[in-house]
Amino acid sequence: MTRLTLLLAFVLGACPVLAASHPNIIFILADDLGFGDLGCYGQKKILTPNLDRLAAEGTRFTQVYAGSCVCAPSRCCLMTGMHNGHARIRDNIPHGTFLKNEDITLAEVLYAAGYRTGSVGKWSLGIHGSEGKPNDQGFDDFYGHVDQDQAHFYYPDHLWDNDRVVLLPGNRGEKKQQYTADLFAERALKFIRDSAEQPFFLFYASTLPHWSDYPLKSDESQIVPSDAPYTDRDWPQVEKNYAAMVTMLDRDVGRLMDLLDESGLANDTLIFFSSDNGPSAEAKHKPAFFGSAGALRGVKRDVYEGGIRVPMLVRWPGHVPAGKVSDEVWTHWDVMPTLAEIAGAKITHAIDGRSILPALLGGAAPQHEYLYWDYGHSRSQYKQAARVGDWKAVRNGTDQPIELYDVKYDSSETQDVAAQHPEIVARMKEILATASTPDPAYPITEPKAPKKK
Repeated sequence: MTRLTLLLAFVLGACPVLAASHPNIIFILADDLGFGDLGCYGQKKILTPNLDRLAAEGTRFTQVYAGSCVCAPSRCCLMTGMHNGHARIRDNIPHGTFLKNEDITLAEVLYAAGYRTGSVGKWSLGIHGSEGKPNDQGFDDFYGHVDQDQAHFYYPDHLWDNDRVVLLPGNRGEKKQQYTADLFAERALKFIRDSAEQPFFLFYASTLPHWSDYPLKSDESQIVPSDAPYTDRDWPQVEKNYAAMVTMLDRDVGRLMDLLDESGLANDTLIFFSSDNGPSAEAKHKPAFFGSAGALRGVKRDVYEGGIRVPMLVRWPGHVPAGKVSDEVWTHWDVMPTLAEIAGAKITHAIDGRSILPALLGGAAPQHEYLYWDYGHSRSQYKQAARVGDWKAVRNGTDQPIELYDVKYDSSETQDVAAQHPEIVARMKEILATASTPDPAYPITEPKAPKKK
């Protein structure tokens, strides 16, 4: 991490006096967890007692947005403070690219501010041999999947421990003995135990409850080691497994919270819990079975609310109000400047995010001029969305009309009021035309002509 030496001066140069101590920071990111999958957000079937406890001891936010409706670009927005139209990574592999040396990440900002930085789980922003691998993007310690393509197998034959491949003999051949979610939880706990000498930042990117890329088996045992505590439920097996993954994630968060309590770190640790995008409809799993998107329209890969509005729980005893529910609007690309402010660091390069520390402390979030998302590559499938105040615009294809919703009163996006507000539609059209910087790595192409018979 030689370029971090330069970042020390770059990030801290405008901040000569730092606080005597900084809170530890843990950001837990679930994978494809829906807005309605937690008990504290209204879930009735899936058990999430530890996350419900986290909500009760902190603030539950109801209008927080991920950076994208799919995994890799969402993580890029979180790590770089850029919205989807300016981010280095705007889609998953094979369409995506990787972070480069000139990109400044949240981990680098916190490292320069004196934090020990660790990442566990799913990375997705580079591969070994690229400039985007986590150890070259500000992390002292990494354990997990570097490659997006390999991150969706729960019994892989190897993981990465920093720059070293770690073979998993328990998963060799047909064996399924080393479940990655368990391995990630153990490494996250170890990182906390090993970080007693300085403030730490842990990015805990669980792969739960993302579906597995293994071909479906009759027992679907490639996805979860046990469907407990839902074994006796009269549900389709695929839904038992999904619920078990969510409850397993909840268990792992509970273990982390218990460790903080036992080690006396709870009051000095700021915890975030969120998801990278909306719930997935992959394989045979049906998000509607559990109401995984809540009352929101859409799922993963949609730019309607169900694809991009995500749960967000924040706990910091003595600072973040306990038991509060906040409808302040903010985004994952606001996390980087927020944590920089908390850490006493200055960000002097241009980003789209802004510090929402006032909202964490119980006040109002500073307003963006607009929020923006896009997804897709062909003109017929290029989805865009923008939010200004309570107005939300959606366009599903460059030749399609702009839909307009008042999401304050219509978060389900069922009433398109574009015809009643032409002046707002005109403003949204301008935003959709200019918010995304053209990038040759992500061309918007003409749809392929149908094959002649």
